[in-house]
Amino acid sequence: MIQIRNNTRIYLRPGRTDFRKSINGLSTVVHETMKMDPYSGSYFIFCNRTKSMLKILYWDATGFCLWQKRLEADKFRWPRSESEVREMTREEFRWLLQGLDFFNAHAAKKYSIAS
Repeated sequence: MIQIRNNTRIYLRPGRTDFRKSINGLSTVVHETMKMDPYSGSYFIFCNRTKSMLKILYWDATGFCLWQKRLEADKFRWPRSESEVREMTREEFRWLLQGLDFFNAHAAKKYSIAS
């Protein structure tokens, strides 16, 4: 399992990404399409067309790292809209890597005191 420091920010790029791209191509997507700094130390997550693989790109102060995960018997739940980048929590990141669908989780319920 990939280890993430507490202060690391995690960003998901919605929609599909051409997985022929490697470090150079994905860092260009981060900079030009997502309008973010690929050298920030943040994790940038991309999904392929078939939603069976993820790529995670990050800078670790000495160079870029590219991590890939493929699900064998399932698909990653992935937002279709490419309109905006989504920031994730560490917990959501763990759920994503496990193949869980947290995008469609119900909204938090609000309760009031009944008198």
